[in-house]
Amino acid sequence: MIYCVIPPELADELYDKMVEYYKDNPNVTVIIDRRTGPDRRNRKGGGDGAREQRTIRDRRRPRVPGTFPETDAPPE
Repeated sequence: MIYCVIPPELADELYDKMVEYYKDNPNVTVIIDRRTGPDRRNRKGGGDGAREQRTIRDRRRPRVPGTFPETDAPPE
């Protein structure tokens, strides 16, 4: 699914044109952006500050202990 997002300031001008343009493509949906409030992507203005900074952990499985055989090709 592909979303064609129209900013609210341009909705009157562009929405009907974009719906008409993409009417034959079922994979595209035209929507008007209705989000309001502070941008939560920057950590300065969003939220109440009670949450701690997000911790990124390595979720990969630990390596199997032990040694592994050589993977070099045998000499010719």
